[in-house]
Amino acid sequence: MTYHRRHTREVKIGNTPLGGEQPIRVQSMTTVDTMDTLGSVEQTLRMVESGCEYVRITAPSIKEAENLRAIRDELRKRGCDVPLVADIHFTPNAAELAAQIVEKVRVNPGNYADKKKFEEIEYTDDAYAAELKRIEEKFAPLVRICQQHGTAMRIGTNHGSLSDRIMSRYGDTPLGMVESALEFIRICERMNYFDIVISMKSSNPQVMVQAYRLLVQKLDEEGLQPYPLHLGVTEAGEAEDGRIKSAVGIGTLLEEGLGDTVRVSLTEPPEVEAPVGRIMVDRLKNREDKVKLPVPATNPINPFEYTRRHTIEVANFGAANVPRVIADYSHIRVEEKKELKAIGHSYLPQLDKWGMNDLGADYIYSGKDPVPFMLPNGLKEILDYSAWLKQYDQDNKYPMLTVGAWAETKELHPSLNFLKMHVTDLDAIPQLKGRTDVVIVLTTHFENALLSMRRFFIELINQGVELPVIIKRSFPNATDEQLIIYAATDMGGLLIDGLGDGVMLATKNSKEVKFHNETLFGILQAARTRITKTEYISCPSCGRTLFDLQETTAMIRKRTDHLKGVKIGIMGCIVNGPGEMADADFGYVGSGKGKITLYKGKEVVKRGVPSEKALDELIELIKENGRWIEP
Repeated sequence: MTYHRRHTREVKIGNTPLGGEQPIRVQSMTTVDTMDTLGSVEQTLRMVESGCEYVRITAPSIKEAENLRAIRDELRKRGCDVPLVADIHFTPNAAELAAQIVEKVRVNPGNYADKKKFEEIEYTDDAYAAELKRIEEKFAPLVRICQQHGTAMRIGTNHGSLSDRIMSRYGDTPLGMVESALEFIRICERMNYFDIVISMKSSNPQVMVQAYRLLVQKLDEEGLQPYPLHLGVTEAGEAEDGRIKSAVGIGTLLEEGLGDTVRVSLTEPPEVEAPVGRIMVDRLKNREDKVKLPVPATNPINPFEYTRRHTIEVANFGAANVPRVIADYSHIRVEEKKELKAIGHSYLPQLDKWGMNDLGADYIYSGKDPVPFMLPNGLKEILDYSAWLKQYDQDNKYPMLTVGAWAETKELHPSLNFLKMHVTDLDAIPQLKGRTDVVIVLTTHFENALLSMRRFFIELINQGVELPVIIKRSFPNATDEQLIIYAATDMGGLLIDGLGDGVMLATKNSKEVKFHNETLFGILQAARTRITKTEYISCPSCGRTLFDLQETTAMIRKRTDHLKGVKIGIMGCIVNGPGEMADADFGYVGSGKGKITLYKGKEVVKRGVPSEKALDELIELIKENGRWIEP
């Protein structure tokens, strides 16, 4: 359970090699129209200045592929030698041309030579083999061109763009994603071409993580080369939600030693993406193996499938309950009712009543200083054990104990006690067997928090201790952006594996409370373990985009962000439309200049809707399907 980066082949990409002993690289993609040479050049220069080590540019047709030459030449004239990557979807001839111009091409197996119409087709073994032969004939010329020109290739599978053929045999699964890429990799190896990078992207971090893990296993099982991995969560969205979702996926894999280059996909200017990716990568610098924990005899956690850890119900923790959010006020003295608004509980003095929003914390940990007024029904209080002992009303407050105090005390709450444990407290686990009145608050001081905490969960499972666990993390010296990414990595990586029944962030002062509370709910949402708000699957924009994505996303969010649990896909073009938002309930996709296509799931509902009417039509579609509530 220690950090070791996976060793891979080194792939030459211009003057910036990838994999092997090279550092983890950061990259992004331009949003300017590829035919706008100077615009593409200027944006590329800004991206490089922000930390991009590779720059990807869309080439949907021959004309854009040809213009990559002009963009490259102008960049080189200006002294910028950043490797360029051509992004190809449906057009092999564009890929073959681009491979002669830029340092790397990216192809999507589901789009490049395969069919993607979301039709369920039954393939016989002979028909399946015939399709594979057809694909090889279409793909082989690109491989030969890459060999001749020393061009690298990314075989990039996207969850939302699996072909009909793959879907018919493997379904909409991580295994389907992996097999889609392996079919192309096998062709490359038969042709002795190995300058390959692989990606397994999804807008669902859980699916994305499972797919990458499975890919590595399948490469090893088949004796294929250990190719470098490009990590990314597609269509992550914007602001804090986009950063959290990206970190849950990318951060988890990086902590597990997987990944050689990252791209954070935000619905923001591309020069914003690299610094976010850099935070994830830089966290691993000089990572020392400080975790001195014994290796477990068995690992009961299935890395390829979500199964929530079996726990008993203690109060409203564990079993079928959603993970709880605990607000840390142990360093903040609460004086007035209005102070709890920061954690979603608002006091209405005119009515002498409390109101709670969707981000209302479940518990408040007040440390040594009890809250001096009666709390609302939706909020319960935790106190340090010494303070709890002094309370008149001990039934409605709950004690927090250390392992040392636990061993000595005889007076406990009859139904709910919180036990603070460090990941090294493995020897104390047997004492908890058979208890039904304890919730563990798990902490760690190790740099590799994710793996050290996972090790503790493994021991709980192996010893048959089924008590719920709250994951608590502390980042006293982190910036706001670092805290979002670090917390989403450490907590999200456990939650997507079914580990954890609550979350908590250590708080130093009152200014942090609201931010921490929102971050915790965001992590639970990204990990798909507690849905409290609308989810937007919005693409980061590129040269194919047919409308202003940032403006449109903000407009849609303004009208729909009260729709708890509804997933809305916002896609800039038809290339990414039905595929990348396959996980969405409703879709808003650019299909032409000033034209929008609306989807319900993967099904087209309305085509060619004028953009000025499209949002109203989207809302009407949501209403027709019984998912609308008035704000």
